[in-house]
Amino acid sequence: QVQLVESGGGLVQPGGSLRLSCAASGNIFRINAMGWYRQAPGKERELVAVISSAGTANYADSVKGRFTISRDNAKNTVLLQMNSLKPEDTAVYYCYCNAMKIGSMFSLAYWGQGTQVTVSS
Repeated sequence: QVQLVESGGGLVQPGGSLRLSCAASGNIFRINAMGWYRQAPGKERELVAVISSAGTANYADSVKGRFTISRDNAKNTVLLQMNSLKPEDTAVYYCYCNAMKIGSMFSLAYWGQGTQVTVSS
């Protein structure tokens, strides 16, 4: 199995910053994409940012210029630096990876348990 453990959520005032981190562990052969999704109350889960194993990053339009995603392939970790946070960024943030387990021929999607980010004064 592949486990994803997130940390770094919390309460922050508008304009503030937070950094989310996620570590993947288990019988991993290879991790392809890693990223972050979020889900606000009453809304569907949406992509925030994703980064390939080569380091190519893509962002949702709503976070471009404010959020930065990075990863450490040696440690199987992905970070999301969130600056200039807005109330509309409030959501549960989920870590995601597409990974192949040792002995498997297929890559599958795996999800973390989610971490709450609340932006409020």
